[in-house]
Amino acid sequence: MMSGEHRERERIAQESARIMLDEGVRDYAAAKRKATEQLMVGGRANLPSNLEVEDAMLERRRLFADADELAELQAMREVALRVMRRLNGFEPRLVGGVLKGTAGAGARATLHVFAESPETFLIALMDRGLRYREAERTLRIGGVQRSFPSAVLRVDPVEVEALIFPLDGLRQAPSSPVDGRPVRRAGVDEVAELVEGRLADLLGAERLVV
Repeated sequence: MMSGEHRERERIAQESARIMLDEGVRDYAAAKRKATEQLMVGGRANLPSNLEVEDAMLERRRLFADADELAELQAMREVALRVMRRLNGFEPRLVGGVLKGTAGAGARATLHVFAESPETFLIALMDRGLRYREAERTLRIGGVQRSFPSAVLRVDPVEVEALIFPLDGLRQAPSSPVDGRPVRRAGVDEVAELVEGRLADLLGAERLVV
């Protein structure tokens, strides 16, 4: 029999999932704080893990996603694939919610690219006529927080952020904010199979492992 504490934890996970998918909140901690406020519950010990929230997001997508939501996810994957093909010399990898199927409203596609220097990659964007704005992201790799430059491209109707890693960054992926394991990365061929429906994603398969 499910305890009251477990039921509360599950309710918070489900509401956090709704907030992230429907309202476009990208930060797990922020979504959980908002969920506890809306449900009028307290108690830090009852907060679900990020992995529990992600599982709730996937379950919500399986049960309630309408045609428009699935079309939006497909469009984000198609745009990501087009950009990856144009940047193929930089070994692009798709990561995050667009890959896994948990991308919410207003989400952007996230790529990892690998270059001798950030300048090399940014010059390549200009040579290809791709307009961008520079940004920076902090990731955890090997237990250490590190900052990486990125380029945010607008490829209507989707934003694509390319995080720029050194060439040896292919060997070690950053830790996932969901479960602390190395993030899953998908190359051009795998994303093409996903777009074409020849590769099951997390919406219709067991949890994929790195």
